[in-house]
Amino acid sequence: MSPTHDRPLRIAILLNSYRSPFITEIRDSYTRSIGAVSPDAVLSFFYPAEQADSFPDPDAFDLIVIGGGNADPRKKHQWILRVHKFILDVVAHHPRKKLCGICWGHQTISMLFGAELVDMETPELGVTEAKLTPAGRRFFARQSSNGAVLLQQHHRRAVGTPPRGFSELLVGNQSFVSHNNAILTFQGHPEKDAQCARLRIRDASRWFGVGEDDEKALAAFVESMERQHDGAAIWKRVLEWAREKQPSHEIRL
Repeated sequence: MSPTHDRPLRIAILLNSYRSPFITEIRDSYTRSIGAVSPDAVLSFFYPAEQADSFPDPDAFDLIVIGGGNADPRKKHQWILRVHKFILDVVAHHPRKKLCGICWGHQTISMLFGAELVDMETPELGVTEAKLTPAGRRFFARQSSNGAVLLQQHHRRAVGTPPRGFSELLVGNQSFVSHNNAILTFQGHPEKDAQCARLRIRDASRWFGVGEDDEKALAAFVESMERQHDGAAIWKRVLEWAREKQPSHEIRL
């Protein structure tokens, strides 16, 4: 399927959270954030962590999003291995299909292309600034005028080394685009708004030792989650990119 500008984009979104009590809210956040910039986009959701056969047909979609998850992508759980296989199959058999990895998806795709994942000394939670690389300033030329973007963050693992065949768009291995322009990834969450981010405020206790009765400290995290961010602008660029053609060469596994 080749997207054209005279019809809506068809987008498949893999929600990779295992037994998450917030899976519906995560799905709704995607619907709100993408709908805000492309109301006619057609979204379909898949749940590989819960349903073994829950994967999209690549031929039926213009863009496949490998979304966030709550498990270490380095683990060998069967559902994680099935997601790995799905990604590699898409790259091998549908080399021009657009893939976008977000958070867990960013880490997973990077790892499959040779990157090292690391456990962070200090996790990230809330809206933070990420600096654009020279390649990132070119890629996001219309989305940023100050050389940086603001995104919701929610992760305690990171990409420690760059994957093969990719260019770094955000400093610190926080975003990549493949050399063949078929794969785009973000450590941050352009799909996540404050309403969705606040659901995970308890992670401030798990990750930072903040007492659940420490209202002042928790309020600081909530304030960070409620900061203005560039999620809508990033989605606008992602959907523009989904319609771009790729160079003729393929990315090597």
